[in-house]
Amino acid sequence: QVQLVESGGDLVQPGGSLRLSCAVSGISLMTYHMGWYRRAPGKQRELVARITSSGITDYADSVKGRSTISRDFALNIVFLQMHSLKPEDTAVYYCNAMHRVSGTSYWGQGTQVTVSS
Repeated sequence: QVQLVESGGDLVQPGGSLRLSCAVSGISLMTYHMGWYRRAPGKQRELVARITSSGITDYADSVKGRSTISRDFALNIVFLQMHSLKPEDTAVYYCNAMHRVSGTSYWGQGTQVTVSS
């Protein structure tokens, strides 16, 4: 059974940092592209960052330079480190896994990030 479990969401002040984690079970990070998405209240879900199975990374312009996506093969965890957080980063953050060939996709349940003073 495939499971993606996000954690690390919190209430932080503007300018703060957070590290989100996505614990993955049932699939290998070596064969899946991994991504972090977010959905802010009243908005569509959007891509935040992704890392391909071969390690190529890509970021939304809104977080470029403030975020880093990484993965730990031993722990089977994908991280999203975010710095200089802004109120507009407030959203539910979701982890996604997509098979590099078939396109089969899995989602986590999400973790809430709130940036507010």
